[in-house]
Amino acid sequence: MIYKPYSLHNFRQIPQMEFLSEEQKLEIEVVGTVLPFKTDNYVVDELIDWNNFERDPFFILNFPQREMLDKATFNKMASLITGNAPRKTIQEEVNKIRLRLNPNPAGQESNVPVFNGKKLSGIQHKYRETMLFFPTQGQTCHAYCTFCFRWPQFALNDFKFAMKEADTLVEYIKANPHISDVLFTGGDPAVMKTKFFEAYFNALLDADIPHLRNIRIGTKSLAYWPYRYTTDDDADDLIRLFEKVKKRGINIALMAHFNHPGELKTEAVQKAVKRLISAGVQIRSQSPLLHHINDNSNVWAENWREQVKLGIIPYYMFIARNTGAQDYFAVTLDRAWKIFKSAYNQVSGVCRTVKGPSMSCNPGKVQIVGVSEVAGEKVFVLNFLQGRDPSWVGRPFFAKYDPDAIWLNDLKPALGESNFFYEQAFLELLA
Repeated sequence: MIYKPYSLHNFRQIPQMEFLSEEQKLEIEVVGTVLPFKTDNYVVDELIDWNNFERDPFFILNFPQREMLDKATFNKMASLITGNAPRKTIQEEVNKIRLRLNPNPAGQESNVPVFNGKKLSGIQHKYRETMLFFPTQGQTCHAYCTFCFRWPQFALNDFKFAMKEADTLVEYIKANPHISDVLFTGGDPAVMKTKFFEAYFNALLDADIPHLRNIRIGTKSLAYWPYRYTTDDDADDLIRLFEKVKKRGINIALMAHFNHPGELKTEAVQKAVKRLISAGVQIRSQSPLLHHINDNSNVWAENWREQVKLGIIPYYMFIARNTGAQDYFAVTLDRAWKIFKSAYNQVSGVCRTVKGPSMSCNPGKVQIVGVSEVAGEKVFVLNFLQGRDPSWVGRPFFAKYDPDAIWLNDLKPALGESNFFYEQAFLELLA
């Protein structure tokens, strides 16, 4: 299959658009003018059930929905577009809206290191052992998820992370001997041609860095364009590159995003997974818990079982980040824990490698361990799976139970405490 992307400019050319009313097409255009919109022919032809598209998880994952903007914002944008307002006027309004949608969740700017007097805008280093690298050539995706917390990568240049200097990448890792993992992220690095992967990977191999143990690739490509690993014109070269890295003693891990078990059912994705695993690539899966998509314990249990069946390791269940269309996708922390618990109870031990539900917030990855009663008070039991300070990890702490809370900043300390144990240290770290 030859890759064909669809965006606001040509989505009306998709043959299946005949199923949509003109009002529904306008809604896609209005919301897609604010939140990035892109899909492709694999998603359109092989994943979406067009006989039930309005409730289909893959349609909602790719095509902007009216409710992803609040009513007043939607109506304002719709009036500008249908009224043929000047492009400059529309763009000015779009920029205002985008800045209200928290384009920098979890303080990503504070993760950018300064090295040799220079701010490295294509690197984030939040956790001691893991460094994120944003290759310039990988800062788009085969298709965009409507929940994506990195939507500013595609929409706001002032919030974009990107870098192409392999030498700087190597120098920074060498200067930080505690880094064992480099995570290529984006966007989606898998959109890069193999020649760019080769340039970065060969630079890392030639540097012979003894403390570099894992190269990770954060990607949605297995779900949205599995042909990247099978029939693309440079797929064979990419597989050989992965084998080369593996033979040099460095683990290659695809951090794959699978939001729904339906993404695992096509012949194309199953062939891609099999080929990657045969090349020695480890595949781990992660996804946020999303209203309208997968907020059902049976869906999660099936997803994990299907992944393990294919040789994929379930890794994370996340809480939808507080950015973009969060209100549309949000699930309360209480319900998230109940869904996780119920799904976890349905699967065998080989599926229970998964961790969650977890909020990737400014201090770190905070897990909702459960709801309990301590000293007569109903509380959320919380735990850091990762922290800006590694000493926070594994230390349980408590928040007052709030049935409506959807993010960490909705929670208050329990048991008479005025602050959570990490807060003062966190402020000092940021300073």
